Amino acid sequence: MRASRLFGRTLREAPADADTQSYRLMVRAGLLKRIGSGIFAYSPLLWRVGRASMQESG
Repeated sequence: MRASRLFGRTLREAPADADTQSYRLMVRAGLLKRIGSGIFAYSPLLWRVGRASMQESG
């Protein structure tokens, strides 16, 4: 399997409703997707990063 197919698509432009810089960057990187109002879907890569950081912090 190609690495380009492994994770979600990246975007060149940030969505118009992106209000914070962190949200804008995560959406453009394909780590986060907005499902509804205040509801987000995380990519598998973001889950791994979050889980690893929680284990380190204790």
